[in-house]
Amino acid sequence: MPNNKYSAGIIVLLAGVVILLGKLGVFSFLGAIFWPLLVLIPGILLHVFYFGRLFPAAVLVPGGILTVYALLFMVCNIFGWDTIKYLWPLFIFGIAVGLYEYYLFGNSRERVVLTASLVLAAFSAIFLMLVLLWSWGIYAIAIVMIGAGVWMMFGRRARW
Repeated sequence: MPNNKYSAGIIVLLAGVVILLGKLGVFSFLGAIFWPLLVLIPGILLHVFYFGRLFPAAVLVPGGILTVYALLFMVCNIFGWDTIKYLWPLFIFGIAVGLYEYYLFGNSRERVVLTASLVLAAFSAIFLMLVLLWSWGIYAIAIVMIGAGVWMMFGRRARW
């Protein structure tokens, strides 16, 4: 009987700590920060199941997509969700990664899968560069103009 009291005391103590931490907002904070793990863990598990020879190679497509998306969501959690307006092309890149993994590790080496993967990755890179140039390009133009002005003023001095 004394052992049952001890076990019950531990359970009541832990329940009280969980309730107190919940009321202090600890779990909501952790949930707000670490929720992308709910996307990352299935992505990693699909890879583990494939490499453990439990699932076919087709699971690498959603596995790659989920893994890339979870990393994107983590970046947005850290740097703010405003960054998604710059990083949205990575959604296309996630599909490219999944298809490339399927091509690389699958039994059938179909060229169409590799081609689709490379085309999607190229589109993702192009869109990412365009977004960055569109949003930050004015700064690059300003810096080039400042440099050109300084070079015109102090660069080569013409002898008259």
